[in-house]
Amino acid sequence: MFNFVKNLKAIKMANVRNLKKDINYVLGDIIEAVYVWEYANTDKDTKQSEAIIDEAIATFDELIVKLNAKHDNAKAHFKAINVELETKGLALIEKINNLG
Repeated sequence: MFNFVKNLKAIKMANVRNLKKDINYVLGDIIEAVYVWEYANTDKDTKQSEAIIDEAIATFDELIVKLNAKHDNAKAHFKAINVELETKGLALIEKINNLG
């Protein structure tokens, strides 16, 4: 029985680790895309693109705080964070696509 509990904890920690990686990669790629847009459009104002970067950083901070919070139903909690990452990530990508 001890090995089962030990393995269960390892699986739970792996999910946290993978979700942290997903958050980092998705939002990092979004910030990188904004920098590429700024580099390609040096003649345009960067206020909107800087706001997108700030929003991506704020989203990262929010999701990491939520991820580190303890919940009884970890699976549902992680799924909700993953859905929120997808929703906010898509919204940020849409903002990048709408940059002038």
